[in-house]
This record gives sequence, structure tokens and C-alpha cells, in this order.
Amino acid sequence: MPNGNPASSQAAPKSGSLPLYYLGPQGSFTHQAAVSASRALAPLSDHIIPTPEDTIPKVMAHVRDGEGWGVIAWENNVEGYVVPNLDMMIDADDVVGFAHVGVDVAFDAFVPHASRERGAALREATAHPHGLAQCQRFIARHHLTLMPATSNAAACRDVRDGQVALGPSICGELYHLDTLERNVQDYHGARTEFLVLARRDDAPELMAHAKSDGNTEFETIIAFIPLSTGPGVLADLLDVLRDAGLNMTSFISRPIKGHAGTYSFVATVDAAPWQPHFRSVLSEVVEHGDWVKTLAVYPRRERPNPPVNEWMLPQGGVCFDPHAIPEAWDRGAVAARELLW
Repeated sequence: MPNGNPASSQAAPKSGSLPLYYLGPQGSFTHQAAVSASRALAPLSDHIIPTPEDTIPKVMAHVRDGEGWGVIAWENNVEGYVVPNLDMMIDADDVVGFAHVGVDVAFDAFVPHASRERGAALREATAHPHGLAQCQRFIARHHLTLMPATSNAAACRDVRDGQVALGPSICGELYHLDTLERNVQDYHGARTEFLVLARRDDAPELMAHAKSDGNTEFETIIAFIPLSTGPGVLADLLDVLRDAGLNMTSFISRPIKGHAGTYSFVATVDAAPWQPHFRSVLSEVVEHGDWVKTLAVYPRRERPNPPVNEWMLPQGGVCFDPHAIPEAWDRGAVAARELLW
């Protein structure tokens, strides 16, 4: 279900239809996110219509041109950020996120109807690259080669004899497929977060509506590009955020394509750009001569803060209970091997 309360805009009149564009076809996880978002946004328009498109750039173009809103996948708790979408948001000239929805992710394995009766041998697994990555154990067990698709639902729609399509359970009914196996994902509890997009010029009214609904806490996704590069540049940027007392929940870098050693940095912060302490940070960074752009602002969602247990840690590495650190651990063979000092 959506997190927080979405906002309104003159782009979403109470009467009349409003397309909500998503990466199709029907049955994709993004379709599920669009349906959830349309329900949450229903007070803003009588007829929000989830509308499939065949590429994310087309979704973004519809939003930029004021033809409706859009929904894009943003982050998955197994595979991380959806990097192409992140890059497009950094580069977009008139698109901003104003609401946030989450969808639980589980994969079933499908084959064309009656393909087993036809004796079709399984050779390939087809799904979106993130879907393939989340079902590696099933793929290895069946010795399948990988066939990436534009979306999981598209893989199910277009699956052929000899292929196994990985997608949401609804795709079996939608595309008249046989279910080979259910819940084939490697990790249970997977979830993908989505952004709902509108024109940047509509953002002030969208945010005003969110505030009028009683929201006082917001989350912002913001991109920075330091124009000066060299030692200490990133540390200086992080110091500004820390000194303002901002809680940063995510921080990643993306290369500026084709220019070695240059990066954009994307931070998620528990604050809104108009709040004084965050606004002063943005002003300081801009006046330093760096590039800054808000990619999304939406009512803050509650986020769990579970501990990282020992069984969750990767293989190797060094970690001790701070109350029971072995004597002379830093001179041992494990530390030498793992830390390479």
C-alpha cells in the first residue's frame, strides 16, 4: 500500500480522467503499484486511469508534457536501486516525484499453456533483469540460460515453448499460462518501492495539499554534483548534512557518463527542502558552486530499524562483539587475510 498521503495539483482535477502511466503490460509489479497509487490518489480525481506504456522514457515524456502522472520503480530491497530510472530522474528536465508506494514482490514460474504436454524442454528463463537476479536458485536448479525482458509481465505475455517466465502470480491468469512452480524468488520478504511522478511546476501545489492533509514529516531525494573534484570533496558535502542534524537514510553515487572520475551523489534525507535547516544546507551547497536538484519529496513513511544480525553478514570480513573483542585480534591471520594490512 502507498506510504504517506499523496498530494494534489491542477494537473489532477476532481472531475475528468487523468492517466497514470506505468511500464506495462498489465500484470507487472509497476502495474500493481499504479493501481495502489490510483486508489490512494482517488480523492484528487474521479477517474485516475492506470495506463500502460512500453518504455520508461515514454512514461517520463507523458509526465513532462503534462499529459498525466507516472509511476516508476525506484528501489528494491534485494537488488537495490533501479539504476536506469535513477539516472533518468537525475537528467529529467521537468519531472519530480511527489508520492511513494511499495509493492511486495514474489515470483511464480510459468510456461506456455500445455507446453509440457507438447514435450517442450526447458532451456531459458525470461524476466526483467531484476527478476532474473531474484530467482537465481530456481534458474540454477533447472540449468536455464538467461533471457532478459523489458518487464516481468512482458516476459509472461511473450513466453514461448522452451522458456520459463518469472513474474507476479496474476500473470498466469492474465496470459493463460501454466504455473510450473510458485514463490521461486531467492528471498522472501522482497519489496519494491515506486515513485509517483508529476511535472516539476506542479510540485508546489502538490506539496501544499500534502501539508494541508496534516503531514508534517517529509522525505526528500536530492542529487548533488560537486563541480570541484579531488580529496575531501565528498567528506565536505557529508559534513554539511551532518552539521545540520539531518538524518540521511541512503547515499549513493552515479558516474557522470563518459567522464572518468566525475560523479553525481544521491541522498535520501528525512526533511523537506522548505524546512529551514534543510533549506540552509541547500543554500550553502549552491553558494559553494555545486549543482543541486530535488528529485522527489513525499510524506515520510515509517521505516523499520532492525538490527543487522550476524547471520545476515556476507562471507568473510571481520566483525566482533564490541564487549568481547579477542585480545590481539589485529595481529591474527583472519584480520590479515580479510583486511589486507
